[in-house]
Amino acid sequence: MRGIVWLDNPVETQPDDGLPPVKISGNTSHFAYKNKQGHRSAIRISRIISETLRLGMDNVRWFVMGDDDTVFITENLIRVLNKYDHNQFYYIGSLSESHLQNIFFSYSMAYGGGGFAISYPLAKALETMQDRCIQRYPGLYGSDDRMQACMAELGVPLTKEVGFHQLESRCNTLKKYLALTHCLVG
Repeated sequence: MRGIVWLDNPVETQPDDGLPPVKISGNTSHFAYKNKQGHRSAIRISRIISETLRLGMDNVRWFVMGDDDTVFITENLIRVLNKYDHNQFYYIGSLSESHLQNIFFSYSMAYGGGGFAISYPLAKALETMQDRCIQRYPGLYGSDDRMQACMAELGVPLTKEVGFHQLESRCNTLKKYLALTHCLVG
């Protein structure tokens, strides 16, 4: 298992710090972004799988992606992915555990907070069309819905695996997606 940390800007690291390599994601300033509530970094995040594929690493079966606060338990991840043929097109993940978030976005989308996996052949297909796909959807909010839009264009539905958990508290969901200034939970 190999990992890469993708960032927007360089940071200082030590060569022997034991951390995965740090890469800087490509410039996305030429892409339109028209969602007033989101952040255009979503475009960079949605392109990370394609950028990782372009690194040309050998013997890759799956690309697994998660947010900066996503936790993967390696043994569980391997057990789940071994159920699927990595030579076929697979987009594996789970819905948000927030009904409200699923209503706002989609019941057919893997959420990066819970992580998701894409098989190698699907990543190759995605890489050939992703930039054009992103251009077609400048109004989408985040990276998750951009990824789902491209998967839909490729005709690949979400394979739901409950082990990928996206937990978003109602208060945080409301603050993030409705731009409320106060949220009280009683």
